[in-house]
Amino acid sequence: MAVLSLAALRGALGFLTRFPVGHDEAGWEAFTRTPATFPAIGYLVGSLGALALLVPAPPTITAFLYVLVLYAVTGINHADGVADLGDAAVIHGTPDQRRAVLKDSDLGVGGTLALSGMVAGLVLVAVPLADAPVAVAVSVVVAAEVGARLGTAALVCVGTAPHDGLGRQLTAVNSPRSFLVPVLVTLPAVVLARPPTVAAAAVVGALAVALVLSRWSTAALGGANGDVLGATTELGRLGGLLAGVLAWTLWTGDTTGVIAWTPS
Repeated sequence: MAVLSLAALRGALGFLTRFPVGHDEAGWEAFTRTPATFPAIGYLVGSLGALALLVPAPPTITAFLYVLVLYAVTGINHADGVADLGDAAVIHGTPDQRRAVLKDSDLGVGGTLALSGMVAGLVLVAVPLADAPVAVAVSVVVAAEVGARLGTAALVCVGTAPHDGLGRQLTAVNSPRSFLVPVLVTLPAVVLARPPTVAAAAVVGALAVALVLSRWSTAALGGANGDVLGATTELGRLGGLLAGVLAWTLWTGDTTGVIAWTPS
């Protein structure tokens, strides 16, 4: 079980974010063997995203700023995985045929719907967080980000890749035992949250998305490749945010911050 090291964190920053830390072979090797760096980077990304929600502006504006900050920090590589999986999901064929679609750089209808739906979902679910108490907003956003990356680490530790590539570089050097340290790294996101139950819901929601994608990718693609890992982070974040918001409204009984439709 690899523990966090400066080399692994540097490699994770270079690959998972747009921070100009540089790329080198030592950092990359340390990163691939240290899945705990996934949730560790989640704390950084989640904290920066939470800052956007604290801007004194209308909730819809701060929600939009939150999404802008996310992709300014992380880039669009993982979002590209969502688009690719969207295109592959609408194909009726064998895993080989679906994997061929993943390699196609053209964006189809399935990918367009998946990507636009995800971005719209992020904005909509962030609106009530902009109206929530600061502690709640920060707790949910950080826990959702850390939980999403814990889900990605889970696939790295227990999944198998269907072919050579990024997925195999990560899954081949890790095992189910490697998942213990990522879980330990994630615990502070729940224990230190206020309230912890809301953060726990966000982490569970993100992990549920990872489980669904793991099962789907095994059946439809033959395993978890780089696109699946990227989509797990992106969709896990959305699932975590949604679960956290729902937990908060159910916990407090206050649904005034949740967008609702009422008949005229």
